[in-house]
Amino acid sequence: MSTVAQSPPEIRAFLEQSGCAFEIIACDPELADTAVFCRKYGYAMDRSANTILVRSKTGERKFAACIVLSTCRLDVNKTIRKRLGARKVSFASPDETRELTGMELGGVTALNLPATLPLWVDSRVMECPEIILGGGNRSSKIIVDPAILRTLPQMETVDGLAMEIV
Repeated sequence: MSTVAQSPPEIRAFLEQSGCAFEIIACDPELADTAVFCRKYGYAMDRSANTILVRSKTGERKFAACIVLSTCRLDVNKTIRKRLGARKVSFASPDETRELTGMELGGVTALNLPATLPLWVDSRVMECPEIILGGGNRSSKIIVDPAILRTLPQMETVDGLAMEIV
């Protein structure tokens, strides 16, 4: 593994233009999944934020991206279902995620999503002094102030988007 952290050029450009302080850190692609990453590299789970795609299973096909702390679980059956206006919802498949974002699970970041994809951020994420996001690939992560998410036009903070895992 290279010791130089590489994020896709469009994500690095976004970070540099944002005016927010950030750090791109390298990770072994085999260790990119959040729990494994935090355990291996010594980062706190309650500062790691996962970007997860959800989809409607009934009615009109709709998708949304959600950001939750890794110590929380998306409220798929209530909050997500109501917000998508669907009778049934589920997590997007790895293929759907790749098709919509161009990114692999374990590396999805909100910083380069299509502007037409709603982005719902659990309010707990915005309370953190800094968060760790996917780097746009499985070989990097981004440490940044969550305020950067407010620069995304489709971002909406949602109370109750997720529930604390007990």
